[in-house]
Amino acid sequence: MATRQSPRSNTRSSQALLPSEPLERKIALVAGATRGAGRGTAIALGEVGATVYCTGRSTRERRSEYDRPETIEETAELVTAAGGVGIPVAVDHLDPEQVRRLVQRIDDEQGRLDVLVNDIWGGEKLIEWETPLWEHDLAGGLRMVHLSVDTHLITSHFALPLLIRNPGGLVVEMTDGTAEYNAKNFRLSVFYDLVKSAMLRLAFSQAKELAPHGCTAVALTPGWMRSEMMLEHFGVTEENWRDAAVPHFVAISESPRFVGRAVAALAADPDVHRRNGGSFSSGELAREYGFTDVDGSQPDCWRYMVEVQDRGLPADSAGYR
Repeated sequence: MATRQSPRSNTRSSQALLPSEPLERKIALVAGATRGAGRGTAIALGEVGATVYCTGRSTRERRSEYDRPETIEETAELVTAAGGVGIPVAVDHLDPEQVRRLVQRIDDEQGRLDVLVNDIWGGEKLIEWETPLWEHDLAGGLRMVHLSVDTHLITSHFALPLLIRNPGGLVVEMTDGTAEYNAKNFRLSVFYDLVKSAMLRLAFSQAKELAPHGCTAVALTPGWMRSEMMLEHFGVTEENWRDAAVPHFVAISESPRFVGRAVAALAADPDVHRRNGGSFSSGELAREYGFTDVDGSQPDCWRYMVEVQDRGLPADSAGYR
């Protein structure tokens, strides 16, 4: 798995253009850090020295409805192994009281919050591809909305008062698709499309409210990510993902660490406020900040999607990674 690969092993790293451990005194909360982009982000923040509170519902004692082996304890251990300090906290972000207690704990232990990454999702098993609204399972669709929208609102509600105590705080709303791409393309189903568009707008609206406090909110999307579930779906691992019988996946996919390094680059940028309210992709920010994926490449998935995959052209990564 990519998350078990040594963060110091790649020849070109996210730290190439960043000072050594630029976030060593920074406190981050990655909400939804059990697996996928959340885990990749937590580890990437650990690579640059941050203290990271890793939250989720899956622990070594109890699994969430996903019923998967990844746990928040494992994520926290990977953060610490990468060079930061990982702190696992079991939290259901649909429960306001649990989130309130989480933020109170961070305040009690650290007295500040510098980075909030809203990565809670939980909807993979609820997606019904290209199913009309009137045929889509209503309970499943509404559950997707609650897991993906309510959780972000609840988390920001409690976390932002701590974050705005100090200028320079950063909020990252993790989504799927840039504002430009999602404005032009229908995403899978009404429920999925609504959820992913809502995250873009949530970043924009929080940016307006954070600006007077000198803080920043952005929306960020990974590309075709080699999450644990995606690798399992294609019957490959992080070690042999190029053997997948899916040409575009082989051409342009990225590890979860790549979008995490985008978060780390944003958090280390002293001029990040110029991006306030914007929508960005991991590949776009890699070109600007100079960080790479774990294999030393810089996959630019969303440009590839528009220029190659959506046009029905054969898979060809030349010029895109």
